[in-house]
Amino acid sequence: MDLLALADFNLVARHEGFGRAARATGRPKATLSRRVTELEARLDLRLFERGGRGLKLTEEGRALYERTGALLTDLEETASAIASGGNRPRGRLRISAPLLFSQTAMGKLAAGFALKHPEVRLEVTTEDRAVDMVEEAYDLVIRVNPEPDESLVGRVFLRDRLLVVASPDLKPPAEGSSVPAIVRGAVRSEETWTMTTDKEEVSISVTPMLSLSSLVMVRDAVRMGVGVGRLPISLVSHDLDAGRLVRWGDVEGPEIALWTLYPSRRLLSARVSAFLDHLREAFPNGTPDELARFVDR
Repeated sequence: MDLLALADFNLVARHEGFGRAARATGRPKATLSRRVTELEARLDLRLFERGGRGLKLTEEGRALYERTGALLTDLEETASAIASGGNRPRGRLRISAPLLFSQTAMGKLAAGFALKHPEVRLEVTTEDRAVDMVEEAYDLVIRVNPEPDESLVGRVFLRDRLLVVASPDLKPPAEGSSVPAIVRGAVRSEETWTMTTDKEEVSISVTPMLSLSSLVMVRDAVRMGVGVGRLPISLVSHDLDAGRLVRWGDVEGPEIALWTLYPSRRLLSARVSAFLDHLREAFPNGTPDELARFVDR
């Protein structure tokens, strides 16, 4: 079987069309169409149903795609590893990272990695959604408390926790009253926050005054005394030490765990392995204090 034709078939199947595959890779659309047609003729099978609304894999085409996609990826990465001198990190490394981690730490981490591995072309995109690593061609993703996924493997490299914090000028509400709050996400008319102090568990009523899309924005608004906020300890550690903010209590609930993830069927390339080592050096114990060192004061 022609491996080049098989690779082009997988490319078209992954992008669900000749035009999309051509735009994503810079390959001529006519070349992709010809190679897939030749593969169909060689196998004496129709791999795609062609219609006015685009391409759809036939039953045989889907079976071929599912069985050969991972194998082709392994072949490509093996060849890349050999061409790069085995364990020498080089080539493109695409990473997807969540917004807050990117804002606070990723710029400095990326710069440090680039200085150590100048032959790696690092590309980092910031998004909180669950990306499709294969479809979107990511080598590594960083996610907060991800859902279990059998197709991915990874490890926790950082842990954090949420605190309820406020400006020193803002006092806890008296019983039966509420306090203004800054929240991330949807605004409700009133909420109840449960927190644990040094002495007991406490519930307070809050009235959201601002809804902001970034926790950095929430922190800045809390600093201004507009209201109370729930923020990671790594993000407010410097403010607590300087007295700009005060801690009201710890938020109940699961801890914040940051994971590095990559496809379980994919060989661990030298560039991915090098970045994982870089993270281990930056966060040897995975504590909030280590992440706080990256946050601007």
